[in-house]
Amino acid sequence: MSDVDYTMVQPPFERRGAARLDPSIELCDLHIHVGGAVAPHVLWSIAHEHGFKLPVKSYWEFCDLVTARPEKVASLGEYLAILHQWTEKIQSSPHAIERSVYEIIGKEYRSSRVTAIELRFNPMKRNLGGERDLDHIIHAALRGMERACLEYSCRAGLMFCLAREFDYELNEIIVRKAEKYLGRGVIGIDVAGPERHGLEFGADVDAYRELFARARHAGLGTTVHTGETSHTAAPGVLAVIEHLQPARIGHGLAAAQSEEAMRKLVERNIVLEICPSSNLRTRAVSDLDELGAILRRFDEHGVRYTINTDGPYLLDTHLRGEFDMLLSHGVLTAEGALRCIETARQATFLR
Repeated sequence: MSDVDYTMVQPPFERRGAARLDPSIELCDLHIHVGGAVAPHVLWSIAHEHGFKLPVKSYWEFCDLVTARPEKVASLGEYLAILHQWTEKIQSSPHAIERSVYEIIGKEYRSSRVTAIELRFNPMKRNLGGERDLDHIIHAALRGMERACLEYSCRAGLMFCLAREFDYELNEIIVRKAEKYLGRGVIGIDVAGPERHGLEFGADVDAYRELFARARHAGLGTTVHTGETSHTAAPGVLAVIEHLQPARIGHGLAAAQSEEAMRKLVERNIVLEICPSSNLRTRAVSDLDELGAILRRFDEHGVRYTINTDGPYLLDTHLRGEFDMLLSHGVLTAEGALRCIETARQATFLR
């Protein structure tokens, strides 16, 4: 992957004169992970600054290490492994997370004119298993966010990710921290990690139901990763809708398999956060034709959805490129793209 500024290059489909998004339109990204959104040259700099022993010697080898190239990623698990093994580890200090958040917001504004952005991460995966103070990690992320918003005159908020592999007690602490920093830049919570058996919270399902109710009552936005692999399918989406009642769902493509799931999404006004390049790379969909068929099914049933990046540098993309890819391949019409943009503006937890 190159570390060039995307504002300086034209994607191939633009040079062919294919359909593209009006460059003057301001965008909103609702689903972007800090772990997958920092440029390789920034991660390289942080790693050396902190004295990390890397398994590669050259910068170009490092770029391959932290990029989800098609030849080395064939599943969600392999995609997440890159995050957990390297990017999250490199970002695990107050200085590193502050710089990471700052760099992401500036890059997204410059490359895609993203003026509203929700950045999500798990602060407990940035404190080296308790070696770093959790509040210092959070304060640093907020400092980076505030500095970038001041420089680029944009809006941003932090989402804290609960982890499916964590014990309930650890996830409850994350929610408690989100409540503590609500009004200071933290705007919501998420649940992330591979699903294998529906909701996959075992005996704690009712406890998580209460935890999400508590977050909603406090004024936090709520979203959940589900329906992005073939393992969970529609029952996973239905379980999340019934038990956690989120305002939004991350990915949620499997809902297209179920009339009931789509009906409940519409009835409860739940918005889906679609991440095209991510879903292609993790094999949630086989190709753009399949993604297009899913989105048309959502349109037919009135399911609202947005377009997002997930991990722009991990996937070698940016938000304007996501829209242009969908437009150039006929997955979205110009009207459909504008509808997604407006839906994102309405569904953001930023106020």
